[in-house]
Amino acid sequence: MKESDCKKYLKLSGLEPLVVTPESNFINVGERTNVTGSRKFLRLIKEENYAEALDVARDQVEGGAQIIDVNMDEGMLDGKKAMVTFLNLIASEPDIAKLPIMIDSSKWDIIEAGLQVVQGKSVVNSISLKEGEATFIHHAKLIKRYGAAVIVMAFDEDGQADTYERRIEICKRSYGILVNQVNFPPEDIIFDPNIFPVATGMEEHRLNALDFFNATKWIKENLPYASVSGGVSNVSFSFRGNNVVREAINAAFLYHAIQHGMNMGIVNPTMLEVYDEIPKDLLEHVEDVLFDKRDDATERLLDFAETVKNNKKEDAAKVLEWRNDPLQERITHALVKGIETFIIDDVEEARQAVNKPIEVIEGHLMIGMNVVGDLFGSGKMFLPQVVKSARVMKKAVAYLQPFIEAEKDGKQEFAGRVLMATVKGDVHDIGKNIVSVVLGCNNYEIIDLGVMVPPEKIIETAITENVDIIGLSGLITPSLDEMVYVSQEMEKKNINIPLLIGGATTSRAHSAVKIAPNYGNTVVHVNDASRAVTVVGNLLQKNNKAYKEQIREEYEKFREQFLKRGKKKEYVSIEEARKRKFKIDWNATEIVKPKQLGIQDIQDFDITILEDYIDWSPFFRSWDLHGKYPDILTDNVVGKQATELFKDAKLLLQKVFDEKLLKAKAVFGLFPANSVNDDDIEFSTALEQTSELSPRAQSRGLAKFLTLRQQLKKREGVPNFALADFIAPKESGRQDYIGCFCVSAGFGTEQLAKDFEANHDDYNAIMIKALADRLAEAFAEYLHKEVRTKHWNYASEESLSNEELIAESYKGIRPAPGYPACPDHLEKKTIWNILKVEETIGVELTDSLAMWPAASVSGYYFGNKEAKYFGLGKITEDQLQDYTNRRKISEDHARKWLNPNLADSL
Repeated sequence: MKESDCKKYLKLSGLEPLVVTPESNFINVGERTNVTGSRKFLRLIKEENYAEALDVARDQVEGGAQIIDVNMDEGMLDGKKAMVTFLNLIASEPDIAKLPIMIDSSKWDIIEAGLQVVQGKSVVNSISLKEGEATFIHHAKLIKRYGAAVIVMAFDEDGQADTYERRIEICKRSYGILVNQVNFPPEDIIFDPNIFPVATGMEEHRLNALDFFNATKWIKENLPYASVSGGVSNVSFSFRGNNVVREAINAAFLYHAIQHGMNMGIVNPTMLEVYDEIPKDLLEHVEDVLFDKRDDATERLLDFAETVKNNKKEDAAKVLEWRNDPLQERITHALVKGIETFIIDDVEEARQAVNKPIEVIEGHLMIGMNVVGDLFGSGKMFLPQVVKSARVMKKAVAYLQPFIEAEKDGKQEFAGRVLMATVKGDVHDIGKNIVSVVLGCNNYEIIDLGVMVPPEKIIETAITENVDIIGLSGLITPSLDEMVYVSQEMEKKNINIPLLIGGATTSRAHSAVKIAPNYGNTVVHVNDASRAVTVVGNLLQKNNKAYKEQIREEYEKFREQFLKRGKKKEYVSIEEARKRKFKIDWNATEIVKPKQLGIQDIQDFDITILEDYIDWSPFFRSWDLHGKYPDILTDNVVGKQATELFKDAKLLLQKVFDEKLLKAKAVFGLFPANSVNDDDIEFSTALEQTSELSPRAQSRGLAKFLTLRQQLKKREGVPNFALADFIAPKESGRQDYIGCFCVSAGFGTEQLAKDFEANHDDYNAIMIKALADRLAEAFAEYLHKEVRTKHWNYASEESLSNEELIAESYKGIRPAPGYPACPDHLEKKTIWNILKVEETIGVELTDSLAMWPAASVSGYYFGNKEAKYFGLGKITEDQLQDYTNRRKISEDHARKWLNPNLADSL
């Protein structure tokens, strides 16, 4: 081929040239050398195991990749150093270096560092108009100077292009700037017009594939010599877990995208069927979706997908045998099994057979839900299954609602009306939502006021809606006081409605001792969803007087016994407790100075890293499945349901990872510190100006963490702990250190939950919050490990499994304000002020000092090998007075923020 013939073709090179002509086959980009797409590669790079990392690149060459994508974007990685090191090593491996390199990063300094060392003609992935024309032009000029080609994302100042019109608008504008202002060779421009998932069930996504096809065709016809690329696997994310359908969608999409002009991209060959070998019936359903041929294309593909799930096409007939049963049995089966696929068809058949549509709810659906309730009550169904049943029920009711409204006189007869609310200042609602779903499944009408609900709204709504039960929920300690206040206000207004109390920090003791005495009607503590059904049923039965009296007598007896038990224990004065403090030999103990003092933040952390740090046991407990992971998966009682729940959780978690649905951020600081006045920790934010620290780390001054001390009288020689005991006192002459942090994996959770709820999917609405909580705890565990082994570096040789991390088999602790060792929620304010948490990562504190987003964790870092967790226990009046003097607040104010639900402390 003569040079004149190919001068307008995309030409790339490693040691060997790659010329992309109209006759070229599709150019496949290998993506496994990407820390955001391969956990194995990320691990190898973090361990600096570059020899094995090169093997990953070599495997891609042998697997048929024609370009190698290299990405080093990870929050705790020196991306620039890793990119330069890896590209230099590739250069010395001729069997790898023969291919062109795609330098992939969202950070310009990493891209430019790669451009400075890469050999041959590479591709930059990517630039866009997201930050405006000036930045776009600046980057394009530098890429041109370095002699590379460029991928341009269809993204501008207003966001990502998600329609045909927006795609061509942005691509046309980008092309004009590159060609006419930068004089960028048009054949070196590659557009990525955004491949989005199809068959999501959302109306606005119906044209995702067709818009991409048409935009690709437009680019090839109107932007001369430009290429088109994309990540093909994105298109089938809606069918994760169903490889038969995923492979068919990927293959059909790629086939048609190539026909429309797409000539390069990232494709996973293991997730790709041969187009001609896709079964014709499956292909028809897939192409109906890709080309939006029918209004019900998505529903038909979803239904058909159930028949070929898990590669078991031959079992489709057997799987659907229940579809031959009578109508009521089909509806009941769908509700019990949580199968949504056919419920609308069955409900419509039922509607045609009755006089009024409301009769379908009161008859067919409630018959099925009664079976669900009976199975749940008898322990034959578990909570996750019930929530799935509720999802089917809600979908059916939503379908019937317009027909009921049209008749105007249709009104469902509920077993009772229950108001549910998370109290003022508290943002946690997983437990409340589960109870709401379970009660809804038992034909109770639920009025859910959401989170952070002021008492005035609770009381006003209870009166205007004439509710039968009020349920109050809360997780953080101040919520307990808020519940007391609500009960007092209800008594003042002569409200005569039973009160249910629930949430992680609530207890029978608190309900009996602090709430019940304030309120003339019944107060019941409910500790799990299954008990809520029984309690509400008993409270609302016609002859409920005996039950209410029984509850009142039980709580009065419990209160008397509890108060007597508290008097039996002996406590020492705060002065005596300080004499019995835990003593460390500060002359002999090792103190390690952190490698980097000051404040650091992590923005948009790669959340996929956290999967390996998740403690799954609390996840199952949040669904009322009790047992330790992984043993719970084979438990004789709950093993089957735990396994199914775990499978669903992993599917949603993978969707979160693949589609980047949640964002994780963190901020932490390490400071010089000493203990002073026995129980205070004084630390310095007056750090020397260095290029390594951000402006936030340059602040000046001293600050204090206030700690509290155990006062329970113990046998001789057993100390009374305070957290200050683990920090060298100033008079020791030793400089010590302390850290504090806040992490969150909750950004995006609330909107995802709302989207699921809008689609009548409480199961996934609850699931996403439970997963976000686990990810936040995993982030706290991961960051603590990074601090121990790198930033503070006092445990540089540590090498622990996730099980050992969960068991806290490491040196140092990370206690959290509001919990047993430091039951003072006000300490969060100090952490927020020092780290500028809200300004830096956007995690807020509510009026009651709950963290928002809810999936957030904050606390301290102590590094001494003697540091350990402990429970504070009761705070006596003399320490309370001492504490209020130290903090300069009133006793009433102090009591509000000290956790009263620890050990004997009430």
